[in-house]
Amino acid sequence: QVQLVESGGGLVQAGGSLSLSCAASGSGFSINGMGWYRQAPGKQRELVALISDTTNYADSVKGRFTISRDNAKNTVYLQMSSLKPEDTAVYLCNADVRNIGGLRIRYWGQGTQVTVSS
Repeated sequence: QVQLVESGGGLVQAGGSLSLSCAASGSGFSINGMGWYRQAPGKQRELVALISDTTNYADSVKGRFTISRDNAKNTVYLQMSSLKPEDTAVYLCNADVRNIGGLRIRYWGQGTQVTVSS
């Protein structure tokens, strides 16, 4: 079993910056990749950024958000800058892991609220 604990988020004015972090804990697993998704009220969950051997970003955040990872700490970070009101959402951490038996499983964090005021 893997647990994802997110931190960061909060309220910021448009144009401001925020950082999110997500730490994975547990035993008997290896991480293939980690990422961030977001879900705004009344909207579907959407990909924000992924990191494995490469990084991928949603077009809407390219040039403004940066995803990074500390493999030694099993932690993924999301640095968000030039925030816009449309970035307001619950941000969820995701980990694509392989357990000791070789089974590939995706885990989700509980989410952290990011609110950008205009």
